[in-house]
Amino acid sequence: QLQASGGGLVQAGGSLRLSCAASGQTFRRYGSGWFRQAAGKERDFVAAISWNSASTYYTDSVKGRFTISRDNAKSTMSLQMNGLKPEDTAIYYCAALLAPGPDSDYDDVTYWGKGTLVTVSS
Repeated sequence: QLQASGGGLVQAGGSLRLSCAASGQTFRRYGSGWFRQAAGKERDFVAAISWNSASTYYTDSVKGRFTISRDNAKSTMSLQMNGLKPEDTAIYYCAALLAPGPDSDYDDVTYWGKGTLVTVSS
């Protein structure tokens, strides 16, 4: 089970840190990822990280602004979001993936967490 938190309202240029806590004993078996879904749009890949944090992947629009990380000892993952833009407004979902990569998509996710809303005002 995955539980995301940390969403909220922020002005453009601001920062937010999303967190996701995993329960159960299987956290280390999976890579971790973040997806987002804006109103009226599909759920899109944002970032992913391998199970051992050796590899990270980002969609082009967030490269240099977002940083994904995880802590296996605590079974948690995070997404640090800096330089937020109004187009980053969406519901953000944490996810567990067996094989995270730069082309990860909805069908690659094994487990979904409940979303957390991020709103960036202009």
